[in-house]
Amino acid sequence: MLVLTEISKRFESPHGPPVDALESLSLNVPAGRFVSILGPSGCGKSTIFNVIAGLEVPTSGSVCVDGVPIDGLSGVVAYMLQKDLLLPWRSIIDNVVLGMEIDGIPKREAYARARPLLERYGLGGFESRYPSQLSGGMRQRAALLRTMLCDREIVLLDEPFAALDAQTRADMQEWLLDVWDDFKKTVVFVTHDVDEAIYLSDEIVVMSARPGRIVERLPIELARPRQRSVITAPAFIAYKERILAHLERTVSIPR
Repeated sequence: MLVLTEISKRFESPHGPPVDALESLSLNVPAGRFVSILGPSGCGKSTIFNVIAGLEVPTSGSVCVDGVPIDGLSGVVAYMLQKDLLLPWRSIIDNVVLGMEIDGIPKREAYARARPLLERYGLGGFESRYPSQLSGGMRQRAALLRTMLCDREIVLLDEPFAALDAQTRADMQEWLLDVWDDFKKTVVFVTHDVDEAIYLSDEIVVMSARPGRIVERLPIELARPRQRSVITAPAFIAYKERILAHLERTVSIPR
């Protein structure tokens, strides 16, 4: 269980007034759930991730995992940014095992864990290739597997498919659901794509403009496993209209 309690974050500036990025934000994410965060640009979505990951300390409030405070602690969760950040001088398998290496797992054991997963998730035969030799979708697969193999129960995914074309993005969404179903991780996912959020999630958190506050938590009661055809279902369209109505009432303020 990931719990954020009354999180506020203020950034001081030597050249102007302080910026309040988050204000009294509370959120609990039960174990094994897939929760997406939607909101206008500048609403503090990335700040939430940085606070959870221990990269920023909240100005007030606390972050707990299973009741244990983790404010300012790094390494508790796995965190994947929008860019794949694969190391260009390492082969795909060496990129995928990087997190395990950092955790001190012997390389032979790390390879043994990674190889069957590369085969299972569409990267078989590409183990010895380098990132520059792969398509954007294949690179994202490698980066996501690296994140999942970090052996953290909570995974933060910050717009991992934003740079992909529409068809590749749709393929990656289905691929991610397969991986999530296998790994049973708790996933918190940031996106600007309303359809993507509805298709992937158990719950959607809709945020206001800065300072970021939660304006609605919307459970997505669509059966799993989900087929792509669900996007034309009346329930899906109703969710989308409700979310868009919230977003249209907010004002986008640049960071």
